[in-house]
Amino acid sequence: MKPSEVSAATSALLGELVPKYMDPSAVAIVEGGIPETTDLLEQRFDHIFYTGNGTVGRVVMTAAVKNLTPVTLELGGKSPVIVDSSANLKVSAHRIAWGKWLNAGQTCVAPDYVLVDEKVRDAFVEELGKAIGEFYGENPQASESYARIVSPRHFDRLKGLLRGTTPAIGGVSDEGTRYISPTVLVDVDLESQVMNEEIFGPILPVISVSSTDDAISYVNAHAHPLALYVFAENKKVVREVLSRTTAGGVTVNGTILHLTNPNLPFGGIGESGMGGYHGRAGVRIFQHMKPVLTRGTKLDPSLTYPPYTARKEKIFRKVL
Repeated sequence: MKPSEVSAATSALLGELVPKYMDPSAVAIVEGGIPETTDLLEQRFDHIFYTGNGTVGRVVMTAAVKNLTPVTLELGGKSPVIVDSSANLKVSAHRIAWGKWLNAGQTCVAPDYVLVDEKVRDAFVEELGKAIGEFYGENPQASESYARIVSPRHFDRLKGLLRGTTPAIGGVSDEGTRYISPTVLVDVDLESQVMNEEIFGPILPVISVSSTDDAISYVNAHAHPLALYVFAENKKVVREVLSRTTAGGVTVNGTILHLTNPNLPFGGIGESGMGGYHGRAGVRIFQHMKPVLTRGTKLDPSLTYPPYTARKEKIFRKVL
């Protein structure tokens, strides 16, 4: 196991606990940054499992190719939310707010942006604001339920995404504590940086669309996401979204929960990753199914052996 160097305290804790509670001959912890990762990737493994961004995912896969090592890559990406005009806006806002601002948006399946029917956009944004207030109070910075950004580098990156925007909700930050409030953006330039890189933080762009077709077209014009969420009471809309889009996994009228079901494999597709895990699928990816056939020796019919005569061919044709 090679934990992220970004969360050094967690990495150190794993380094302390894993040898204590797990078989050290089976599980080892390697701490460090790029040099340690590079050294690890030069080793010949039976399988490599990587969770992280696509840039490093490509590095991992390139290194694995040298030894023809199979890989499982869980890479994230921009996970879209489609909110139809038939959706229950209050419930939708609560579930999207929960999924987005859980751990301050620092999860690989956090809703990255919302495509909402233009007829209900303003009402939806209003419900989002109410949900934020219910979850974190008037001052989320004082809430024990609201997280902070993991590192100064990521804090600066997220601040950069907000540069030049006018948040409809939030936009408050504090560098000293790496706090960025739950933030909602509207009237977003689709060519802006915030719409073209994975946010991985508490910023949620809300984009108006005129129809489900427009929402589907926008999603399909971009890389396949790790997760996709659709909110609609209209079952035809749900079927349309499911049948015409491609994603690692989907939750209908909810967020994130598809990955909590141990009976469902979790993973990406295309640029969001390859391979599925969790539950039985998580065991299978580390296994090789070795077929074994054992024949008896009491009978050894010559039918399958040369020479292949016309009589043998006739028998074969009857059998097959």
